[in-house]
Amino acid sequence: MRSIIVSLMSCLILSSIPTAWSTAAEMPATPKRPGVKPRNVIFVLTDDHRYDAMGFMGHPFLETPNLDQLASGGVHLKNAFVTTSLCSPSRASILTGLYTHKHRVIDNNRLVPEGTVFFPQYLQRAGYSTAYIGKWHMGAANDDPRPGFDHWISFRGQGNYLPPGPKYTLNVNGERVKQKGYITDEMTDYAVDWLEQQKDSDKPFFMYLSHKAVHSNFTPAERHKDRYANADLSFLPRGEGIDAENNSPRWVRDQRNSWHGIDFSYHSDNGLDYLYRRYCESLLAVDDSVGRVMEQLKKMGVHDETLVIYMGDNGFMWGEHGLIDKRVSYEESMRVPMMMHCPDLYEGGKVVQQVIGNIDVGPTVLHAAGLETPDYIDGTSFLDLPNQPTMDWRKNFLYVYYWEKNFPQTPTQFALRGDRFKYITYYGLWDTDELYDLTTDPGEKKNLLHDPAYKSVAKEMETELYRMLGDAGGMDIPMNQPKGNSQNKRWSEKGGNESADFPAAMVVEEPANQEAK
Repeated sequence: MRSIIVSLMSCLILSSIPTAWSTAAEMPATPKRPGVKPRNVIFVLTDDHRYDAMGFMGHPFLETPNLDQLASGGVHLKNAFVTTSLCSPSRASILTGLYTHKHRVIDNNRLVPEGTVFFPQYLQRAGYSTAYIGKWHMGAANDDPRPGFDHWISFRGQGNYLPPGPKYTLNVNGERVKQKGYITDEMTDYAVDWLEQQKDSDKPFFMYLSHKAVHSNFTPAERHKDRYANADLSFLPRGEGIDAENNSPRWVRDQRNSWHGIDFSYHSDNGLDYLYRRYCESLLAVDDSVGRVMEQLKKMGVHDETLVIYMGDNGFMWGEHGLIDKRVSYEESMRVPMMMHCPDLYEGGKVVQQVIGNIDVGPTVLHAAGLETPDYIDGTSFLDLPNQPTMDWRKNFLYVYYWEKNFPQTPTQFALRGDRFKYITYYGLWDTDELYDLTTDPGEKKNLLHDPAYKSVAKEMETELYRMLGDAGGMDIPMNQPKGNSQNKRWSEKGGNESADFPAAMVVEEPANQEAK
């Protein structure tokens, strides 16, 4: 009986979250913001682009002149994060403005729940022309047009950098059309063509350009192949300092020899350097794409008045903690590149220090459209933040990731990221939680959780994390039936038959319980 009551309570909690409506007429009102004229907006999303993989961030060799120009001519939001560092959950948070435990897209296999409202639906209702061009990736086998978009171009699942065969197709407004060439360039062609069609329209426009790049398998355009074949990669970390003595979690050190570790990356022997070079070369076409879009805005005479937002869907590890890829709660995984550009709004070269989330994109675009944000949305508009840096803003950011059987080496985890400290806790795992001082230890190598001097900090952050997580059903861990294969192999040559030592603080020399009878 108790389990039935608990289940009913969970259902009541989740059903009280107003994220879905049966008809557009039932969607919440979005009153107009006084004094805000609706402006054109372009949102460019890339896949697995980490926060510092751009020239202006001091990268040793990566050439990204067009991304650099977005920052120098606009605003760099240097502390941008995602609620879940995984493609589909992050994309769902962008489109809904909701935390992962609310929109329920917890992995890359799950379709968005029926009736979920995406913020472009509010733009449509306000008279915007809207377009979606590129990777959708919520429901691997489904590229059908989604609500909120008048114009639709997409492909199934991850898509392909190059057509895998002569019959491979894209979905162009509900019709099957063959992919002609390199996907980054082709999506940009579609984007520029659609923008050209808007130049004589009296409607404001919103375009969501979603690139496959720079997701694996990293494949550069032919013009960029081997550009960095001889680049010096000595700056890449190799998991240094991640050990039991610093109370690094055991699972992290074990993951080094896995699909997402530097010793057995993607179950290949190609190694970190090979993959990283291909990654950087694949990003160059994205930079070209941004340049082409900005040039089209100039051609149309709307460059200065159009708000352009650039963002990565999640970060990416390249050797930090001995890992590659994402999912984990470390900075390089959850932190993303983000810039916005609109000369009519911002002087060039502005830098925003506050923590921005992917849940904030929808409210910001709605603000630019002159619309208020519905109350149920978790995110907040950052449109005014560059010009009003002292405005009230969040103090902590909540991060969640739910275990996937497909990639069993990464556990369910929850993190609270503040201005100075980060607290990470794990669910169903015999290992240590983590606390880091990001000001003195930006590499998150010295776990302070077991240091008595930080006991009160850890407790305070744990309490706040569970308070935020508990809001609107977040304490009920969502689950999906697994799909696909489990990447659970280890390489014997790299110590695959051995497991890592427990964190030093968890190992005792003498029995702790002297009262056992």
